Amino acid sequence: AARLIEQCGLKGAECGGAQVSTQHANFIVNTGTASAEDIETLISRIQSKVERESGIHLHPEVRVVGEKR
Repeated sequence: AARLIEQCGLKGAECGGAQVSTQHANFIVNTGTASAEDIETLISRIQSKVERESGIHLHPEVRVVGEKR
């Protein structure tokens, strides 16, 4: 997944306080102000771009719990 994300130019991409790690593109880091919504939005953007450019749909390894506000 990291290779696909990097090939799509998403290493370092940000949404609010969430960022695709510049060290390893398979990780999302909180730069200090990320909300859960920032992280979920960034994941969605990554999935969309990777699928659009490679035809591969990425599935998160985490399970999101709770309700959106």
